[in-house]
Amino acid sequence: MSPAPLLGYVNRPGWLHTVTGTAKLVLVVGAVVGAMIGFDLRYLLALCALSVVAWVVSRVRLRDLAAVLWIILAFMVLNNLLIFAFAPGYGTELFGTRHVLLDGPGRWDVTAEQLYYQLLVTLKYGAVLPSVLLFIATTRPPEFASSLHRIGVPYRVAYAVSLALRYIPDVQREFRTISQAQQARGLDTSSRASIPVRVRNLVSVLLPLLLGSLERIETVSTAMELRGFGRGRGRTWYDLRPLRGRDAAVMLLGVALVVVPAVLLVVDGGRYWNVFAG
Repeated sequence: MSPAPLLGYVNRPGWLHTVTGTAKLVLVVGAVVGAMIGFDLRYLLALCALSVVAWVVSRVRLRDLAAVLWIILAFMVLNNLLIFAFAPGYGTELFGTRHVLLDGPGRWDVTAEQLYYQLLVTLKYGAVLPSVLLFIATTRPPEFASSLHRIGVPYRVAYAVSLALRYIPDVQREFRTISQAQQARGLDTSSRASIPVRVRNLVSVLLPLLLGSLERIETVSTAMELRGFGRGRGRTWYDLRPLRGRDAAVMLLGVALVVVPAVLLVVDGGRYWNVFAG
């Protein structure tokens, strides 16, 4: 059995699998836009809790997307380190107070305001990325394409997105096959080799992968052109499900995720809920 792809549809039906792609797309867009609008701690905590609940009911296991989650975690840690390295006093400037928790060298004092700001930045990862990953893991590419078309995206663009998502697992499998073939020829890309050697040997893997992908793109585009794709103004979809009550509830939740931070902008007098005020 070949290993599961790093990122793609997970065929383990849960409650989210029964929701139409249109409803899930509205929910994901609402979560992303809502997290972009507001930095309110209460809202971000609620959004993180919602992501946890969605992950549980989806029946997608952590190990199904373990590689992607580790990459996100590493990027999140690196982002926090860089924020503190280049702007250790931004939290103090933002909230107008300064509570020093630990005296550091030079200007790198650890303040409550800076930790609070970086906590908000971290919560944004937990609020947005799990919902995006769940959308990809619980939505088949043809259903995603029909969802985009249903909300007004031209079907040519929607089908292009569907093809891209559909070929992600194929590209991953082809990369693994080429890598194993090159290792059988003596090109070591494992952790036993030094980093310069691994980088040099990976070029021997990526080059045939790139050429094979370009050839596949040309084959698919030629086949679609011969079948007259794009000549009509519209098209039908095989994987198009009618909207039901649960879909309407999910879409209303997506709208609420945008409305709530917009209201909090007025209530808080800005994007941030200043816990140090007063």
